[in-house]
Amino acid sequence: MFKQCPCCQHPWQSRRAFLSDPATRLVGYQVNFEDLQLGFFLFDHDTCGTSLALPAGDFQDMYDGEIFQQRKTGTPDCPEYCLQRDTLSACPAACECAFVREVLQMILAWPKRSPGGVMPPATDG
Repeated sequence: MFKQCPCCQHPWQSRRAFLSDPATRLVGYQVNFEDLQLGFFLFDHDTCGTSLALPAGDFQDMYDGEIFQQRKTGTPDCPEYCLQRDTLSACPAACECAFVREVLQMILAWPKRSPGGVMPPATDG
């Protein structure tokens, strides 16, 4: 199982099922500058009103682009999106955090299951 709601106990068998569920909504990102994989993607489960925090590392394999080695936080190149929990915008900086911002964009664009329960084509587990 990928995740279970701690409030209503609704299970999601895979990341794909979680992201495709119309009742899950990405609402934020909580950065961990020491280890970006330990930051959290923040979701609301609209069915029961619970907030869910999932480690960014659970989504890292969705990104296959360049991983920059240097963090730009605090420089003129940085718009400081990572410091704003509810900002989900892509970042233009060539920063080590940029991959997280790209994954956020992929999650935001992820197709949701139709009301009839039809799932989008599989692209991950």
